[in-house]
Amino acid sequence: MQRFADMPGLWTEEQVEAWKPIVDAVHAKGGVFFCQIWHAGRVSNSVFQPNGQAPISCTDKPLTPQVLSDGVDVAEFTPPRQLRTDEIPQIINDFRLSARNAIEAGFDGVEIHGANGYLIDQFMKDQVNDRTDQYGGSLENRCRFALEIIEAVVNEIGADKVGIRLSPFADYMESGDSNPEALGLYMVQSLNKYGILYCHVIEPRMKEAAVKSESADSLLPMRKAFNGTFIAAGGFDREDGNNAVAEGCADLIAYGRWFLSNPDLAKRFELNAPLNKYDRSTFYTSDPVVGYTDYPFLETTA
Repeated sequence: MQRFADMPGLWTEEQVEAWKPIVDAVHAKGGVFFCQIWHAGRVSNSVFQPNGQAPISCTDKPLTPQVLSDGVDVAEFTPPRQLRTDEIPQIINDFRLSARNAIEAGFDGVEIHGANGYLIDQFMKDQVNDRTDQYGGSLENRCRFALEIIEAVVNEIGADKVGIRLSPFADYMESGDSNPEALGLYMVQSLNKYGILYCHVIEPRMKEAAVKSESADSLLPMRKAFNGTFIAAGGFDREDGNNAVAEGCADLIAYGRWFLSNPDLAKRFELNAPLNKYDRSTFYTSDPVVGYTDYPFLETTA
């Protein structure tokens, strides 16, 4: 489901074909390429919905206008329509089909986006989910939607091709939880029975998007409880990323902003070379070059 303009899809045969040369190019460079599949839920506007209908969610509670990641633009959101219980299997099936399409396009696997205040996160968080059916109320019920998606995707493409992104401690898009420690722990323990490849979790210090704050919370209990590869993300630089791995807090560290502004980030880290500064105002633009492919490589930096 499209959230904003310029978002690529993976639900039609035409889109599958369009992805193939992109995937081939990544593989030609020796890369491993997972496709993140997600549904924005209420973080959208009727302008982007079929026939101008309301976005869907676990709730009909509206989302207040939000400043976007560029720190400038403000997004307005149409009040959502609460999904009926009998509609939920269709959404789960949409994730399954997208995963199948990703494999057909040549991707090595998929990452289910269950973070950042989007649809799956909306179901999991008690500050958003106000349902009274089997998908609301208790922690187990609120996580049911996420786990049924995982099960469907694993059955479709295999557990070794599936990861998930979670942000139990975050309050992105007004999606907070009263007990994020319990939520995170329950999710990773539940994920173990599906044997998925990895769990990718946002650090507690990134409670709000792009704002790094002090936090006494830790991902360590989740990391210890999860049987697969554990990836941490959020506010890392070279030094504390290395420290997190060395101290057993994560198997891998994910970098977003620094990778965007440094196409050769791994080499720069290896050499401990200076990094290009990123320009947040160009993170999400319609321009195909500016802010995406115009950052210089190390050897071309004067």
